[in-house]
Amino acid sequence: MKARDMQDCLLGHGIKPSVQRLAVMEYLKPHCTHPTADEIHTALSPSMPTLSKTTVYNTLKLLAAHRAILLLDIDERNSRFDGDVSPHAHFRCRSCGAVYDLPLAVDPEALEVSDPRHEVDEVQVYYKGYCERCRKKSN
Repeated sequence: MKARDMQDCLLGHGIKPSVQRLAVMEYLKPHCTHPTADEIHTALSPSMPTLSKTTVYNTLKLLAAHRAILLLDIDERNSRFDGDVSPHAHFRCRSCGAVYDLPLAVDPEALEVSDPRHEVDEVQVYYKGYCERCRKKSN
């Protein structure tokens, strides 16, 4: 995504673009590894030496609150982040910890809630098991 497209993306989500916010978004969009905040900070700090971990955490919190990115709680130890906000599921390998995107057969927003007293504003589908690579290693 070009810098102008990234600015438009942030503005479209009601977020004022800043150098730090753009850098985090530019990192997340092409990286489908679902990085943690620490991994993002480590990747960006060589080119932005004044970037603090607090700024990265606050930026991710803001982007997730405005639904510009997804906050994933699939990993029990660390929150992970996804720049792809289109409907899809996630798979986490119990052995190596890798998180992968999976296509969905249905739109998660189309799933009905069995109790109409609640208002659902987000649906995330997680699968956990063993990835192909780890399954091959154990055989």
